[in-house]
Amino acid sequence: QVQLVESGGGLVQPGQSLRLSCAASRFTFSRYTMSWYRQAPGKERELVASITSAGGSTNYANSVKGRFTISRDNAKNMAYLQMNSLKPDDTAVYYCKASFLRVDYWGQGTQVTVSS
Repeated sequence: QVQLVESGGGLVQPGQSLRLSCAASRFTFSRYTMSWYRQAPGKERELVASITSAGGSTNYANSVKGRFTISRDNAKNMAYLQMNSLKPDDTAVYYCKASFLRVDYWGQGTQVTVSS
C-alpha cells in the first residue's frame, strides 16, 4: 500500500521557521513529481511548491517565493519543505502529493499554525 506521511508541522510565531518532511514508501519515488499543497479553513486547497522527479526544476506559489524551499532526496524517498519567515496567512494543513502520468498519491496532512 502506497504511503506518504507528512511530519514537522506545529505552532510557531510569525517570523519563525519550520521544515516539513514527507516520507514516501511502496512506489518508485524517483519517478514522481513531488508537490506541497495547503488548505486553510474555508479555503480551497492550493499548490505551494513542486519539484520534478530528479529535482532539476522547482515551482512556487507567488505567496511563498523567497520564503519557502522545496527539496527532495531520492535516495531516502523523502521530500521537504523549508518554510522561513512564516506569516499568519501560512496557517493551513499542508499536504504532500506524488504525481506521475495520471497517478496521484496524497498524504494525510500536517497542521501548521502561525500565531503570536
